[in-house]
Amino acid sequence: MDIELRHLRCLVAIVDEGTFTDAAHALGVSQAAVSRTLAALERAVGVRLLRRTSREVTPTATGLRVVAQARRVLAEADDLVRAATSGRTQLRIGYAWAALGRHTLPFQRRWGELRPATELHLVRVNSPTAGLLEGMCDMAVVRRDLDDRRLDSAIVGLERRMCALAADDPLARRRSVRLADLGGRTLLVDRRTGTTTPELWPAESRPATRETHDVDDWLTVIATGRCVGMTAESTANQYRRPGVVYRPVRDAEPVAVRLAWWRDDPHPATQAALELATSLYRSQ
Repeated sequence: MDIELRHLRCLVAIVDEGTFTDAAHALGVSQAAVSRTLAALERAVGVRLLRRTSREVTPTATGLRVVAQARRVLAEADDLVRAATSGRTQLRIGYAWAALGRHTLPFQRRWGELRPATELHLVRVNSPTAGLLEGMCDMAVVRRDLDDRRLDSAIVGLERRMCALAADDPLARRRSVRLADLGGRTLLVDRRTGTTTPELWPAESRPATRETHDVDDWLTVIATGRCVGMTAESTANQYRRPGVVYRPVRDAEPVAVRLAWWRDDPHPATQAALELATSLYRSQ
């Protein structure tokens, strides 16, 4: 016979309450049901777990070990249920480098006002889906197309492309730059999550590239002047660093900001998140 959670709950209730009668009352069943359930558990494990006298019920040596393990199993089962149902009470939004840029704080504050019963958590995960496929979030902010039929997404706004330069770079003296200004430079890119690829330039004038996988490393290298970077405006809003300046790239296409989610299992608050993010980008 398979051991069920009800068997373990019965055992723990008997030990905690001290008698079969009190355990039955705590569990909301009859005393006979408690006796049958305990007997079934002892048959399943093949050993006696409780020592019963006319005055008390106490665990055997084996029973003590089984009760301790039963408590852990029941606690883990409760954790499993909480994890499965917590999606109704919290919304985790993943992002790779930058969340919603300058709209991040207004999004958080408005969310608390509009959906106080659903706690919002922003989770930084540097993966192509910002933690969505890894199960680390319920929705994700992404800035590139997701080629996965299991996922759905919607554009909530557009952001300018910005060039990141060392503060003493000659281009830093300009108010804006063009793609052609960067053609002879070394471009620091994150191919997994970034929005910048050499294909933004004509084939004959593409910059050399060097890879990184972390925004802090990206900023540190750019500050030395060895490389330049190009990124969505949100990065410039969220990651200001001494020694690094951002300038708009005036002839580059804007970056589409998307919210993504599981197609067959959307979070109940998905539509609310889409509407709020879209309204914030529209009001900029």
